[in-house]
Amino acid sequence: MERQKLLSYTRRHEASRKRPATGTATPTGDPVAQAGTTLSAIARAVGASVSSVFRWAEAYRKHGRRGLQSRPTPGRPPGLSPAQKKRLAALLLRGPLAAGYRTDLWTLRRVAQMIRKQFGVRYHPCHVWKLLTSLGWSCQKPERRALQRDDAAIARWKRARWPHIKKRRATWCPPRLP
Repeated sequence: MERQKLLSYTRRHEASRKRPATGTATPTGDPVAQAGTTLSAIARAVGASVSSVFRWAEAYRKHGRRGLQSRPTPGRPPGLSPAQKKRLAALLLRGPLAAGYRTDLWTLRRVAQMIRKQFGVRYHPCHVWKLLTSLGWSCQKPERRALQRDDAAIARWKRARWPHIKKRRATWCPPRLP
């Protein structure tokens, strides 16, 4: 019995989706109505769902061709405006020492803290990475160097001491034959 109800509902539903034949098209020039076929046949032909074809037909009826144009999907508005992003880049260029940190190294957490302090916008450190790449910044791994490093002394050592330590190539002589 349940199956019979379902089948009759399906037949009624299919019948309600049929459009008039070509001669009885609506004055707006509805392409679905002019095609004289069901939405499910059109959906099969274009490889889309019936609900999508129905939505497209409704958009065409209401707004014409303009209704079928793709529109950007609205999303969450950005936390920082373009002017604030420029100001952020300027603050980052000054360096972490100028921002009050003890070391000269920006981390994602530090940048997130600075954004929150300067602009009142809270970003997760993982999202700060996306923000920095949109500004043209990339990850830079600092070279590990001793604080006491003296480049002039290293250059003198390489010039004066290293040649005496380095092994010289032995002069080649032919092997002796017995």
